[in-house]
Amino acid sequence: MTVDLPVEKPMTLARERFERIYKTIRDRICLLEYEPGARLGEEELAREFGVSRTPLRRVLSRLEGEGLLESRHGVGTFVTDVDLDGLTQVYQLRMELAELIGKLDPIPRLPGDLERVRAIITRCDALLEAPDAPTFARINMDFFQELAAMVGNEPLRAISERLYYQTSRIWLKSVPHLNFRDEIIVFRREVADILSAMEVGDLEAVGHIRRSHISMSVRRMKSFAEHKKANAT
Repeated sequence: MTVDLPVEKPMTLARERFERIYKTIRDRICLLEYEPGARLGEEELAREFGVSRTPLRRVLSRLEGEGLLESRHGVGTFVTDVDLDGLTQVYQLRMELAELIGKLDPIPRLPGDLERVRAIITRCDALLEAPDAPTFARINMDFFQELAAMVGNEPLRAISERLYYQTSRIWLKSVPHLNFRDEIIVFRREVADILSAMEVGDLEAVGHIRRSHISMSVRRMKSFAEHKKANAT
């Protein structure tokens, strides 16, 4: 008996435009190109993207629902701020979900997928020669997308993406006070370890490695925050 698999409908032009604008604004927020507290003008953004204010408002509404923007009645739409204490529970959930990415319908990695991860390691090596925080943040985001592409469970992928982008700015705000070179080295090690697991098809190990590195990153940022508080008193 042959089972017909559901055919994924092609994305409409309107939906494609929505996703493009959404991802562009989201990435600008997460890379601190739009700093916390910045006001986003609807008219200027609509003009930039060549759309009316109606579809743009839908994009901003989605970003507000994800905690990246805040709408103030009669005033405008502003980029939210983030801090480690306020998102501790989000990080805890990210760590638990990380272990599931290799358990719930993981998608085997193909040679092209592995090659893109190897390219990320090469980018890390170049970054060690010329450290730059926004470039590092972009590489980190690209690596996250490679991990997200491995997740076959759609609800898991959706919630993982939402939580990642909620917390991504915390590291970028902390990095001026961390040992930047060490951060690059630790991240490169994570990518290399995950690549090794992908190459042998041990996708469950990918989740365990990811969880461990999220945990270590949180500990480093907490240590910095505690040191900062101690020096302020």
